[in-house]
Amino acid sequence: MLPPVPSHPMFGRRTMLQAGSVGLLGLGMNHVAALRAADVISKTTRGGNAKSVIFVFLSGGLTQHDSFDPKPDAPAGIRGEFSAIATQTPGVRICEHLPMLAARSQMWSMIRSLTTPYNEHSQGHTSILTGRTPMPTGYNASKPQSSDWPSIASVVGNVAPRRNNNLPPAIVVPERLIHNTGRVLPGQFGGLMGSRRDPWFVEASPYNSKSYGAYPEYEFHFVRGRERNKDLKFQSPNLSLPQGLSRSRLTDRDSLRGLLDEQRRDLDRGAAVQSFDRHRQAAISLLTDTNVQNAFDVHSAPPEVLDRYGRNAFGWSLLMARQLVEQGVNLVQVNLGNNETWDTHENNFPLLRDCLLPPTDRGISALLDDLQARGLLDETLIVMCGEMGRTPHINAGAGASKVRGRDHWGAVQTVFIAGGGIKGGVVVGTSDKHGAYPATDPQLPENLAATIYHALGIPDTAAWKDELDRPHHIYHGEPIRFA
Repeated sequence: MLPPVPSHPMFGRRTMLQAGSVGLLGLGMNHVAALRAADVISKTTRGGNAKSVIFVFLSGGLTQHDSFDPKPDAPAGIRGEFSAIATQTPGVRICEHLPMLAARSQMWSMIRSLTTPYNEHSQGHTSILTGRTPMPTGYNASKPQSSDWPSIASVVGNVAPRRNNNLPPAIVVPERLIHNTGRVLPGQFGGLMGSRRDPWFVEASPYNSKSYGAYPEYEFHFVRGRERNKDLKFQSPNLSLPQGLSRSRLTDRDSLRGLLDEQRRDLDRGAAVQSFDRHRQAAISLLTDTNVQNAFDVHSAPPEVLDRYGRNAFGWSLLMARQLVEQGVNLVQVNLGNNETWDTHENNFPLLRDCLLPPTDRGISALLDDLQARGLLDETLIVMCGEMGRTPHINAGAGASKVRGRDHWGAVQTVFIAGGGIKGGVVVGTSDKHGAYPATDPQLPENLAATIYHALGIPDTAAWKDELDRPHHIYHGEPIRFA
């Protein structure tokens, strides 16, 4: 049995159009999940200070050696081509190509010992994005299933108290995680919670299926190197009313039904339109709330703000995330890089140096500065990681390029974490001298998820119920302590 319909009605999953830049009531989003409220949990024992989470996900797997856990004393075949630089935190060194973050190290911390047993992308995605190490029953690495564990975004979006009824509680930008073969990565969705509890996917890059990186200025191909696709655009969702639909028409049920019929080809097959009436008021609120519209609009930001974040897909996505949490979204997952962008089997060092680390360094630094200046850093938890790390040993060069890289390695990776009451300048755990395995304080995805839930004040006794009214625990690990 599902929870009762909330007094402030929400969109049903199948009342939203899923095509192109023009959708139902002008919503330019290719995939929209549920806009519904779940049971609001009782916060008898508040854990942390955070109201929102920005979960930055680096699909493909960032190499720990060439970012936040350099090994300057290791042999050259492990150490790599980059130098380590000092940060503002005594004794802590990171990659030379993250200078802006090095200068802000007192604002953030690291977990250098996150580990999973998976060297395969789908399993790694599922483990990190859901906070569960064992794969669910009936797991299929090739596609999401209703029996999958729910994503952290789905859990937070449906159990944390909702802060803005005109916005969905969990949003993913700028796209779903889809491999260029068309394989949709499991772990991103509601799974056992039901598809109505999927996060809301804002498809700001609907045609970004074959390129990689922070386009336009940092776009690349793994073999060909830097390039630019002139047809690729980062489009903010269109929340304006479609031509010919006035606000008065929004109150006319027949007009709404007529509009729905005109665009029926864009609905999921078998969609039921009769449920639209009870969600009509939420649609009006979404469309007529100026603050909501502005939260999605990154291109109208002041030039100096755009320059600080970077005028590229990474910077725009992080800016949108800041604007959304400021408007009350509980969790924004920011996928920095489509199509497993960080999967640097080849060209590892040129691509990290020229295309991947610079926009990440700039965008995350701007996000930290922006949240702090607005008084939001203490109540916004930032977590950044991928589904795995990379191998200690540098390979001889994969594919036709024969330019060296690092392969899949789930045994250890570094997690960047900041805000939300987490103390800055702390390093939790260590990897061994080659950056291959945790040496001290190993941490599991369950602990990382628990850290997120705890920071948001979700009690460790909290549970969610599936569509058969069966309770499921939220916590499967212990929050990580930052001394």
